[in-house]
Amino acid sequence: MQSRRSFAAALLFVLYGVGLVGCGYSIRQDMANQARQNPLSPSDFFADGRSERPLPENAVARGELANDALLVPKDSNAFPLPLTRELLERGQERYGIFCQPCHGIQGDGQGMVAMRGMKHPPSFHQDRLRAEPQGYIYDVVTNGFGAMYGYSSQISPRDRWAIIAYVRALQLSRNAPVIELPAGLREKLTAGGAAK
Repeated sequence: MQSRRSFAAALLFVLYGVGLVGCGYSIRQDMANQARQNPLSPSDFFADGRSERPLPENAVARGELANDALLVPKDSNAFPLPLTRELLERGQERYGIFCQPCHGIQGDGQGMVAMRGMKHPPSFHQDRLRAEPQGYIYDVVTNGFGAMYGYSSQISPRDRWAIIAYVRALQLSRNAPVIELPAGLREKLTAGGAAK
């Protein structure tokens, strides 16, 4: 009986010792001990001798968005790009990809995502959104608002402005004064919409 106890105690002591020796190696973090470069230090690995790498094309470094020539203040009504047919067509294409699933084809908030139970976004045709400056819409597309996530990582600044141009065209399509319509459309409107 005594020999069993001493054998168990010896076995426990050996296991405890192995555990202590093993802990020193199992706690070691190999990632913390790997080769690395300090910021702005020289490096033999790259041909140019620098450890820091240039940004990939179209990448925006944190805090550098303010240097973007297309960025305007939220309260600005300036449009930094020339309005062309190509810009509107690009805006329509980008709108169809990124905005239409929620905002709908007409911008009325009746997109497929909303129709399937998600929160309905506001209609672009309400007076409040028609009166908002361009910078506000650019900020919402970039940073998001409410349930809408920001699209700064998915949509380039130029394409954001193309979308805004298209949204403004959608708004104008429902709210254009009759006097500003071409003569052919005015006649069609006064005739009750019947094609001639």
